[in-house]
Amino acid sequence: MFSPQGPTLRELTVQALSSIEHGYDLLAPKFDHTPFRTPDAILEAVGSALAPMGPFTAGLDLCCGTGAGMEVLRELCRDSVTGVDISAGMLAVGRSRLGVTDPLPPATGDRQSRATGDRPSQATGDRPSPAGGGRSPSVAFVRADARDLPFGPAFDLVVSFGAFGHFLPHELPGLFAGVHGVLRPGGRFAFPVMAPPRPVSPWYWAMLGFDTVMRVRNAVRRPTFVMYYRTFRLGDVERELARAGFRTELHALDGFGRRRDGSPRARMVVATREGTPGAAAEVA
Repeated sequence: MFSPQGPTLRELTVQALSSIEHGYDLLAPKFDHTPFRTPDAILEAVGSALAPMGPFTAGLDLCCGTGAGMEVLRELCRDSVTGVDISAGMLAVGRSRLGVTDPLPPATGDRQSRATGDRPSQATGDRPSPAGGGRSPSVAFVRADARDLPFGPAFDLVVSFGAFGHFLPHELPGLFAGVHGVLRPGGRFAFPVMAPPRPVSPWYWAMLGFDTVMRVRNAVRRPTFVMYYRTFRLGDVERELARAGFRTELHALDGFGRRRDGSPRARMVVATREGTPGAAAEVA
């Protein structure tokens, strides 16, 4: 539909009528050929904005999908990079993309690793690490629900790209509390947000129409497929991050320009877990 390599309209319809997990399993082989994948320009802008705050030691890509954000983390982290997603199909594509050959751990809600702060076993690359340290960071993928992360405070950087439309507003407190729990004191949670389109923009009406269709679909069919473009509002996000114990800063991604009122078209939210910073945070 979007390109010769992308999914057909029928395939997208089947995906939308499935659960989130199964829908993305079906879409995974062609996901990178759709507009749903985060554009490289956004990934690169976030990586460039985070670089002066590092280097970081251990990074987590929340809802990593096929691993595009993992490439950003590999440029920023010295020791390890972990991706977590609910879809085994998306993880399989990501593992192939990043050359991970170890067996994928089973889906987990195990609290033991959360209590001990352990990270999953990871495969180590051989290329030089841009963040320093001689070797590239080890890479691992874990199948788990982002609302119930199976880690302790093992990371000093968590990123997420394009996934928040899959969470309803009432789920944000638990989601952010979970991220807070896997970060070390001084660790950062970073993600891009785009300025919402104005009513005069065709994108405003396209997003409104999409959200309306999905609400009708979810009202009449089970299991639901939660994906809304207009529910993740920056003011609400900042408030819930503060309630979860984060100190939040907004960084303009100036490469995307400014709107007529002077506000940035794109920002990076950086939420820092309060506390005594670890070694990685002290370098920043």
